[in-house]
Amino acid sequence: MLAGAATAVGGFGALLALIGADSPLRGPFTLFFLLAAPAVALAVALRGLEPLARVLTALAGSVVVNMLVAQGMLATHRWSYRGGVVAVTTISALLLLLLWVRRRRGRTTTGRTP
Repeated sequence: MLAGAATAVGGFGALLALIGADSPLRGPFTLFFLLAAPAVALAVALRGLEPLARVLTALAGSVVVNMLVAQGMLATHRWSYRGGVVAVTTISALLLLLLWVRRRRGRTTTGRTP
């Protein structure tokens, strides 16, 4: 239930940012999305770590992804908050897709011992 609520809040934040709505919830919900989307994708990639280490590493990686997107957009003079949301969404989705394909082919282990 908590994961569903977090997904709804993040998706609503991304939607508010993309349509440019003048809502007081746009800032906090979009920030939540920008931190949560890459963190979830990275947490899936780090299945072998212990839970606390996985959460901390995923959050740190999320900040790194956001900073790299911002730096790249600023360096190319293409900064926009909508572009940032789209870029972070794309990176997170591609990472999840890559992990799904690799696991489907059986190239990675689950990190659990029998």
